[in-house]
Amino acid sequence: MTNYAEFHQRSITDRDAFWGEQAQLVDWKVQPTHICDYSNPPFARWFAGGVTNLCHNAVDRHLKDRADQAALIFVSTETNQERVYSFRELHAEVQRMAAILKGLGVTKGDRVLIYMPMIAEAAFAMLACTRIGAIHSVVFGGFASGSLATRIEDAAPKVIISADAGSRGGKPVAYKPLLDEAISLSSYKPESVLLVDRGLVPMAMVAGRDKLWADLREQNMNTVVECEWVDATHPSYTLYTSGTTGKPKGVQRDTGGYAVALAASMKHIYCGEAGETYFSTSDIGWVVGHSYIIYGPLIAGMATIMYEGLPTRPDGGIWWSLIEKYKVTVMFSAPTAIRVLKKQDPALLKKYDLSTLKALFLAGEPLDQPTAQWISEGLGRPIVDNYWQTETGWPILSICKGVDDSPTKFGSPGKAVYGYDVKLLDETTGEELKGANQKGVVAIEGPLPPGCLQTVWGDDARFVSTYWTTIPGRMIYSTFDWGIRDEEGYYFILGRTDDVINVAGHRLGTREIEESISAHPNVAEVAVVGVADQLKGQVAMAFAVVKDASLIADEASALKMEGEIMKIVDKDLGAVARPARVRFVTVLPKTRSGKCLRRAITAVCEGRDPGDLTTMDDPAALQQIKDLINS
Repeated sequence: MTNYAEFHQRSITDRDAFWGEQAQLVDWKVQPTHICDYSNPPFARWFAGGVTNLCHNAVDRHLKDRADQAALIFVSTETNQERVYSFRELHAEVQRMAAILKGLGVTKGDRVLIYMPMIAEAAFAMLACTRIGAIHSVVFGGFASGSLATRIEDAAPKVIISADAGSRGGKPVAYKPLLDEAISLSSYKPESVLLVDRGLVPMAMVAGRDKLWADLREQNMNTVVECEWVDATHPSYTLYTSGTTGKPKGVQRDTGGYAVALAASMKHIYCGEAGETYFSTSDIGWVVGHSYIIYGPLIAGMATIMYEGLPTRPDGGIWWSLIEKYKVTVMFSAPTAIRVLKKQDPALLKKYDLSTLKALFLAGEPLDQPTAQWISEGLGRPIVDNYWQTETGWPILSICKGVDDSPTKFGSPGKAVYGYDVKLLDETTGEELKGANQKGVVAIEGPLPPGCLQTVWGDDARFVSTYWTTIPGRMIYSTFDWGIRDEEGYYFILGRTDDVINVAGHRLGTREIEESISAHPNVAEVAVVGVADQLKGQVAMAFAVVKDASLIADEASALKMEGEIMKIVDKDLGAVARPARVRFVTVLPKTRSGKCLRRAITAVCEGRDPGDLTTMDDPAALQQIKDLINS
């Protein structure tokens, strides 16, 4: 194993040679003439002159050696369906979907919006788009009509692909009425809507506009659709991410850089080998689903599991049973999901044969040490935290297991990943903080490596103004996250720069307080927010989910536990970090992807409108906090 520090350093100082080597992990119709064209900072053109195709790299190139190997494994505990598609079968289905899209007038550069549940047809749709050079924009299934409408307006799709319904907890969630309303709200109207009828709910069809996928598939059973070879810099997709202000930003991804970044990450970070099985528990509506359900594993020649369902249904062992059944070698999930499983019967972790699993990777939010410790002991496998963003498309911080034998540190997502020139900047001066254990804004010196966003869709000026700062002679990208780097180069993420609490002039990261509170043996999960205070400017307010509710059954025992938590925080961080209150709730308000809605909690605590809650999973969770605050 090479020395990782040298490996990383070479990716920065000998950038073109390094990425030129990584580029050979994918197929090219025409080899690139320039590895990185950074003549117009901060816009980087990776592998310029190269011609390739994302679908070819994910599907077609594997037909020679592994046509009959499993490629896509669809499992739904919602509808009790399970289907394994070989690379040959996936290739046929993607061609049928591509033929349908071409028949609906979709050509290279056109946008196709995908608003679908976690079903195999959604994967066919994404791959079919990249096959013909169309630009897909996946919107998380179940997004409310208003949110969907803004994305339709911005993407201006020629075709929208959707379904009658998704399902959650065994109950259908109708998509078609939400889509119809969104189209009516949008000033832009798609030419066609392609619908997968799962038979979950009745579906009203709009004459002339709506088409059934099954009918058109039947007409294209044997249609051959060759890959449309595109420039490496051709956009592959847009994916919308919310900002603190303004409409959602369409993160625009290229083709060649993304293919190379994913291929390299499968080798160097995830250690996935062709013929193995990858299981990411995310959703295709989020960036993890794009990179590590669909494209990354397939580019690596692995089978990928696409799972529709909850981690606790039919019981808390369902994910572990899939690892055993499909001999999963690499699993990728989120800390929230593991905290949910932490409440299940611990015997379920020992019920299944997990010997094929090399490691569990976690990302999406900070991983607290108690949760990392629990799952590490339970699985007996390496737990690798990694940190990244919708904007980057693949990890910024991790332990790159394929090239680095460094141990993981609980609470840290690891070191700077190759290709990323990560800096910590002083918030006030913008100067680089080079010493250890100094708190700063996590930033990346340009150019961003391959696979990161090219720009904001249709708005280059917003790309520059939102993310980039100019320091004389340098362009710096801000992640908007606080971090600390220790003496060994491990980073610790302390929360968003706008989630930092200023208590009487003391700046405190919510993450630090949450970590401390999580150490209490009866705390399963906690969210800390900063709430306006007349005296101190802000105070910390904590909301905790307990493991055993019987221990706080009455007011006296709840106050006792609150006092115990205060003492832990006093001991860990000092009295300045002590929350004004610790409130106990049965569930925290979260998005459907599992991210805690801290800004909404803050707004409720301050008596303000919590704003857009279309992504919230359970509205009762926020109501519970309202009731506590108003009691």
